[in-house]
Amino acid sequence: MHDPANDFEPEDVGVERPMATTFSAIAETRLSRRAALLGAAAAGAMAAVPAAAQTRGSSLTFKDAPVVYDDKSRVAEGYREQVVVRWGDSLFADAPAFDPLRQTGAGQERQFGYNCDFTAFMPLPLGSKSSTHGLLCVNHEYCNSNLMFPGVNARGNINKEQCEVEMSAHGLSVVEVKKEGSAWKIVQGRYNRRLSMSGMAFRVAGPAAGHPRLRTKEDPTGTLVIGTLNNCAGGTTPWGTVLTGEENFNGYFGGDASKTPEARNHRRYGVQAYNGAPWSNHFERFQVEKSWNEPNRFGWVCEYDPYDPNSSPVKRTALGRFKHEGATCVVCPDGRVAVYSGDDERFEYVYRFVTAGKFDPKNRAANRNLLDEGTLSVAKFEADGTMRWLPLVFGQGPLTQANGFESQADVLIEARRSADLVGATPMDRPEDVETNPVTGRTYIACTYNERRAAADAADARTRVNPANPRVDNRTGQVVELIPPGGRGARADHAADVFRWELFILGGDPADPKSGAKYGPGVSAEGWLAAPDNIGFDPKGRIWISTDGMPTQANPPRPDGAFGADTEGPGRAVTKRLYAAPSGAEVCSPCFTPDGRTVFLAIQHPGEARGSTFDTPSSRWPDFRPGIPPRPSIVAVERIDGKEIGT
Repeated sequence: MHDPANDFEPEDVGVERPMATTFSAIAETRLSRRAALLGAAAAGAMAAVPAAAQTRGSSLTFKDAPVVYDDKSRVAEGYREQVVVRWGDSLFADAPAFDPLRQTGAGQERQFGYNCDFTAFMPLPLGSKSSTHGLLCVNHEYCNSNLMFPGVNARGNINKEQCEVEMSAHGLSVVEVKKEGSAWKIVQGRYNRRLSMSGMAFRVAGPAAGHPRLRTKEDPTGTLVIGTLNNCAGGTTPWGTVLTGEENFNGYFGGDASKTPEARNHRRYGVQAYNGAPWSNHFERFQVEKSWNEPNRFGWVCEYDPYDPNSSPVKRTALGRFKHEGATCVVCPDGRVAVYSGDDERFEYVYRFVTAGKFDPKNRAANRNLLDEGTLSVAKFEADGTMRWLPLVFGQGPLTQANGFESQADVLIEARRSADLVGATPMDRPEDVETNPVTGRTYIACTYNERRAAADAADARTRVNPANPRVDNRTGQVVELIPPGGRGARADHAADVFRWELFILGGDPADPKSGAKYGPGVSAEGWLAAPDNIGFDPKGRIWISTDGMPTQANPPRPDGAFGADTEGPGRAVTKRLYAAPSGAEVCSPCFTPDGRTVFLAIQHPGEARGSTFDTPSSRWPDFRPGIPPRPSIVAVERIDGKEIGT
């Protein structure tokens, strides 16, 4: 499990906002009115049953992976795991070999970065459906200083040279990979690329480009930002580019933001009096009192072209500024493109952006700036199963000069405050938002929120609501959005009104107090908690990775990757394919087009309270003395080479 005490990524610190009725209060009402998962006949939590009985409903044929919490990873019987690329692996012929005792920023720029999160497999060549040759496009979210460097404590008391290593370990990696026989191998080819915090220039585009609130001493135009950071989940576009969301940017800035002209804005995003950001000790741009606009240059969705290593990445401000988890695209029936994102913090919101222009499948270049013009909206959930998209448009409703907005740029820079004012539904840490390409339905992973309170709580922002129905919700849920129009490509993701259901309520179904809900027959090994990322295989089955399982059982259970049907008798019957090593979360299930390989990002292995470089809780995946744990991308496949899950 990610332990914030071991890094400088403070979470859930946005404050002072008026709160609409919360999602959990709405969901509680909805559950009382109808069966949220399987219809009235199957309402209620399902008791755990033996795995043999479970397989009769699910289309997934494997037996659950062993639930063992130790320093090793495990896969289901009949499957194998291969580490494809690890932190510090050389991506270029001139890159230094990994040496944890002799790290440099320049060397890290030529090596695979640290904590890997979102992963996309982009087939080679462009436009092909190759499942054996492609580009792995990977986000590097943050660093565990205490596991990267000897003698460093959990708060990250690192020197300037170590800060430079961390800055280079952030950002993105593009890695060419090819399958030879049964093994995936790195190709040190022309596509490989690092886009880090250290030297990569990102162009700013869209309504906020050049705005005075984005201008700094180093960039008086407000149109060019050096680097990207805290890149969590992302997405791919229909025209073959990659989107990456900047998430918890607030923890990188030191100083007292209350003394700046951006005090209210910074407070809403958690940029406040804070001395735990080591970069701010050595680099003025992270000292908020000296460079108060710098935080406004992060929290965006960035787009880059992995097929063109000479192209410039772009920050697309039309998609709004918040702690982006995911940026998932889907083409609407009229050709416009919808992009979904969650704001990963307790009591924050789910957003959708719809382009003004239409996707041109015959002209890749025509889509280059499609994400710079359109409408950003935020979700409001109703107890009757209706979900409405509330537009965040300057001049409409409360988004006016009377409330401190002078332009659409202000609305986007302060997207959270904009969403507060229009009455969006606060959620239980909405993380990844993904659309099933087979059914057209969209799913939201709400990881957990242990700060939920009863419907009559004095603080309105903490109350339960229909889509977040549980007090002290420590196990999370998956919410299903149902756009109008029909299945698959007929689903209208640009519509103003959707329906919604609860797909899964996480937790142990054998414990009546948990409030867990699944399809009938989840095994004692197959239940999940703290859903984080979502992916889909070619058959439209959902795959959920988790971040927080070890805290949900005694003894602890490892985080993992779980599959389930979304339709039929196996709907919402989760099964565990993969179990992570101690301290690690699992991110971003990503399938090859043939469904025979799923890539998983294994983030912060060995992270546990008290872990250090010299005494980590795991030395996965190398298990060599003196080698610290290394975040990695793994490939999971059936031993017989057939499609996963069949």
